[in-house]
Amino acid sequence: MRISIKLKTSVFLAALLLLTVLVMSLLVLRGIQNNQRAQVEQFMAQQASTANTYLYQSLTAESNKVPETYLASKGAEFGRQLEQISGQTIELYDADGKAIYKNKSGVVSEGIGKTLAYALQRKTAYLVEDDALYYLAPLNVGNEQVGVVQFYYDLAANAVFYDQIKRLFEFIGAGTFLLSFILAYFYFNALSGSIIKLNQAVNRIREGSYDTAGVKRRDEIGELGEGIRAMSERIRQTIRDKDDEREKLKLAVDKLSKLDEQQKQFIGNVTHEFKTPLTSIKAYLDLMDMYPDDESLLQTAKANIAGDTQRLYEMVEKVLRLSALEKYDFEFTKEKVDVRRTIASVLDSLQGKMDKFGLRLETNLAEASADADGDSLTIVLMNLLDNAIKYNKTKGSIRISCEERDGQVVIEIADTGIGIPQTVAHKIFEPFYTVDKNRSRENGGAGLGLSLAKKYAEMQGGSIALVRSGEEGTTFRIAYPVWSDRQSS
Repeated sequence: MRISIKLKTSVFLAALLLLTVLVMSLLVLRGIQNNQRAQVEQFMAQQASTANTYLYQSLTAESNKVPETYLASKGAEFGRQLEQISGQTIELYDADGKAIYKNKSGVVSEGIGKTLAYALQRKTAYLVEDDALYYLAPLNVGNEQVGVVQFYYDLAANAVFYDQIKRLFEFIGAGTFLLSFILAYFYFNALSGSIIKLNQAVNRIREGSYDTAGVKRRDEIGELGEGIRAMSERIRQTIRDKDDEREKLKLAVDKLSKLDEQQKQFIGNVTHEFKTPLTSIKAYLDLMDMYPDDESLLQTAKANIAGDTQRLYEMVEKVLRLSALEKYDFEFTKEKVDVRRTIASVLDSLQGKMDKFGLRLETNLAEASADADGDSLTIVLMNLLDNAIKYNKTKGSIRISCEERDGQVVIEIADTGIGIPQTVAHKIFEPFYTVDKNRSRENGGAGLGLSLAKKYAEMQGGSIALVRSGEEGTTFRIAYPVWSDRQSS
């Protein structure tokens, strides 16, 4: 027998909503009852305390301070005054349970009699009959019980309030149930309709008949499973028919492997480029830690950190564009670059790091304009100067100069660092190659700095070369074409 998913969903939804409304209503109504009971009990306890206090005060004012004699002789007067004070209807009983105020006949109902017997044992008790609450509390003088006071409390108002809330919950619960059921029914009905449409689409795709087991359900989900089973059989047959495409697939896998290798190299290059401005930012943060009261340093640091942050943002933009174009080389915009100003900017961003290692800086910067991409030149300088700092000796020095020579802007960067052995000098521009792996690991180097610097320089018609290296340090030379005024025309 096939049972529709719409019917299942509707029945379950109705049961769930009805159960929710009933449970919430019962819990709230039970809470109201408990709250009303607690309020009445607290109020009656206060009245009982007031009665005992007033008895003690009245007895103290009498010349004859015998409690039994006082209640026997002045119980009626005490009861009237206590009614005026408490605002409640009361009855008084002596220590033997005999009525001494109001109930002169001494006849009590069976329920009140049992409650009175309980109260005569110095215990507080109350009895609820219809809409009336009879609260009986012992009257004590010191450690001796001299009687019982009975308060009458009308529960009609509480009952009316509870009935009003109950009827309100009935109306609200019924309305909420109907509204929620209608809204949810349309929602789940649409969901069920989507499943049915999907099942119909699968049936249209189905071709032929196959001896495979389907999902055993007696609703639309079962039919959907059957359709999927049929599609799986069809796909398996299609795969068999496509064996002759295996070679093409193999070629595609090879291409993907090469693409993956290029992507890894690209990611490594991008990561290293991101590290360059981050190095500058961290250097300024270190410098601000060293000189927290230097306002001039603070302003300079803010400006340079803002500049490096902007450069990071621009590099992210480039990476996104490269990803969209599926290419792995940056696009350069050649322009007239003030080399001396660019070098000064890079030195300012690395000043904190140089101060941290106690390095001395010597500069000889002439006016020079290069035909280059400003951001790329900055990356080249940052990589070389960062290496000069990281691989320098403590209290060492860095010398940097620039000049125009034979139609080129020549920049030389020299340090007093650990040097590069001649046997490996030809490898230093290879990606991921480091001379001292332990020191590179300590300083966060990955062996990409020089290879990236060489790549950026050469792609703009420039060059970078190792001029000298030994125990006295290392010198690199960077050359870019001089900017010609004819280029701007």
